[in-house]
Amino acid sequence: MAYGGLADAEPTRIVVIRHGETDWNAEARLQGQIDVPLNALGRRQADTLAEALRHDGLAAVYASDLSRAWATAQALAGPLGLPLTADPGLRERCFGVLEGQTRQQIDQQQPALARRWHSREPDFAPAGAESLRLFQGRCIAAVGRLAAAHAGAAIALVSHGGVLDCLYRAATRTALDSPRSWPLGNAGINRLLYTPQGFSLIGWGDSAHLDALARDAPRA
Repeated sequence: MAYGGLADAEPTRIVVIRHGETDWNAEARLQGQIDVPLNALGRRQADTLAEALRHDGLAAVYASDLSRAWATAQALAGPLGLPLTADPGLRERCFGVLEGQTRQQIDQQQPALARRWHSREPDFAPAGAESLRLFQGRCIAAVGRLAAAHAGAAIALVSHGGVLDCLYRAATRTALDSPRSWPLGNAGINRLLYTPQGFSLIGWGDSAHLDALARDAPRA
């Protein structure tokens, strides 16, 4: 048995959060790396996070530098007095020419491309976009780097749906081209464990802190 090496590094607890809602989320429009701000609901969602995570013993918060993630992270880090750092490695996947379009528009206007897109071909990339394989490599490397810097501690990462999807697949050893059956809700709380051997899933899709917002939502 080896002692004192990477294999013996203490695990890092990671709380992973998708940013609060934006108008483009509500419209099912691909945001990618376009800098779309939180909407009013998204800001209220972000404001629930500090209380929900008050007792998690977080050491630091890291966030994508896109404003929807950054504003969500500020609402978490500020009330808890935690250091907040932007990391471009946590940005959403670049969707290239598809950014700004709704899924319905893509299906109707570019059906051949849509078929390849929906089949999740790991090396397929529309013009100007990242392939799934390159995107996963980028965000997994970024999260691994941040987690390794906080061995034995707990950190929060505020990012995007695509990044969360890649982390879930890495933690559960799920292939990139497998259909997704797990939630990626705005401002949901997801928990992972990191060691030099990789990621493990602890808990996923906790939205109990958002229940009051649903109860208070205007009724038609």
